[in-house]
Amino acid sequence: MILESERLLAEDLERLEQAIADRLLEEPKAIRERLSRDHQIARFVDRFQDQNKRLLEIQRDADGTRAKEIESISRGDPFEEFYRQLSSTKDFHRRYPNEPVENLERAYKRRAVEGASGYVDGVDIDSIFTGEEFNGRFLDMTQNHTEYLNLPGVKRITYLQYLSVYDKFDGFTKNQKTNDQYFQYLNGTSDYLESFLRRTRPLSNPDGIISGFDKEFDQAWEEGKITVFPAPKSATAGPQRVAPPNKDAGVYCEVCVKQFGNQKAYDNHLPGRKHKKALALSEANGSSSGDGTPTADSDKHRSIISTMRLKERAIGHREFRISKLAELLSKEREDTKVNVERKQSLTERERQMELESLLREATTEAGTANPGADDEEESDSDDKIYNPLKLPLAWDGKPIPYWLYKLHGLGVEFPCEICGNFVYMGRRAFDKHFNEWRHTHGLRCLGITNTTLFREITKIDEAVKLWEKIQTDKKKEKMTQESVTEMEDEEGNVLPYQVWLDLKKQGLL
Repeated sequence: MILESERLLAEDLERLEQAIADRLLEEPKAIRERLSRDHQIARFVDRFQDQNKRLLEIQRDADGTRAKEIESISRGDPFEEFYRQLSSTKDFHRRYPNEPVENLERAYKRRAVEGASGYVDGVDIDSIFTGEEFNGRFLDMTQNHTEYLNLPGVKRITYLQYLSVYDKFDGFTKNQKTNDQYFQYLNGTSDYLESFLRRTRPLSNPDGIISGFDKEFDQAWEEGKITVFPAPKSATAGPQRVAPPNKDAGVYCEVCVKQFGNQKAYDNHLPGRKHKKALALSEANGSSSGDGTPTADSDKHRSIISTMRLKERAIGHREFRISKLAELLSKEREDTKVNVERKQSLTERERQMELESLLREATTEAGTANPGADDEEESDSDDKIYNPLKLPLAWDGKPIPYWLYKLHGLGVEFPCEICGNFVYMGRRAFDKHFNEWRHTHGLRCLGITNTTLFREITKIDEAVKLWEKIQTDKKKEKMTQESVTEMEDEEGNVLPYQVWLDLKKQGLL
């Protein structure tokens, strides 16, 4: 069946090519539909490449099975080979009667837009972007702004100011850049910008763009054009000589790799033990001992320098990527700044009017995207509410206010393992579910009958351990009650039965 697999792959490639061409001929007016089309074409291209690799492997015929099948058809009786393959096909479908058959004609057929939900041909645009990103028009770097403010020694700035300086790293000192928290911040910012690029421009070959940035960084690093840490402020050559005072940036000691706030602090640290030890290590760097072998201190110093060099390269690589991605997304960056400024100047009434206009725009786009729908479908699309924050719906079918959503904590998830990993939204729903049938049924499946003692317990192992402890305590209590049998000796003293029995066996009574 090698030839049949080859034919099927060739048919799949042709249909993929035709489906991509059909979608490229379209020019959607709405940004949501354009993104849906681009993401679907990107998926088709990935599938085309995978199927093409499989076809090339079959045609390469490394194990010779394809040549053997061609030889069996050409040299032997063709009808005998045909009926043999037909019997194997019938036997396969007899063993697997419910095996689905892939219909390539319908697999890549264009389907209509379903209202204003942004769900086009299996691509849910609303789930790809957040409400602040507005289908890829703006950046949503509020989380990165919070991480930036948590960096040690950073001046507090507004979100609007952060959008202008998040790709500038000249203001950080060496001590700040060598901090692990700074490296995590760079990773988070770089990952978000890369993710935004992949979501908004799926057809621009994001992998090729990122790899191009990496090659450009490697070349610039080899040529020495990348400067990660700020240059020392000392003007003299000797490592132990005093650098000229600089009131703005302080005085930097090359030996101790440390920056001081003023000249007096720098002078006071020179006679110190740490400075003398670092000076001896720097003088011994590159030298060897009397017998020609390198000293242990010099090897340790070299290892520290190599580690710092690797860390410097990693930090420089993240900073270079962020700068390039920010340059590539400059239009979205400027649009985000304008949008933030505009939102800050709006009143509550103007914000409500803006949401209503966005709702009308979304419904209009849905109506123009599906003009062949009947009046009933058009009325249904008009009733759909623009809900970018995915707020719960009230009794009237409209989203509840955002302040009410935050007040009840409906954005907080409470998973319960006993209920089959069911997730409850909000504390109120979580507290109520302990008396509902799902939680009670889960406890009874574990053999727990008294369910009132298991509030606030959601883990199966915790519930089982608590139930075992309760059962053990009940057995101990029962044994204690049984053992409280009092006896009276000849003098009238009342003793527990066990004590009375022990004394009697010893002959003391």
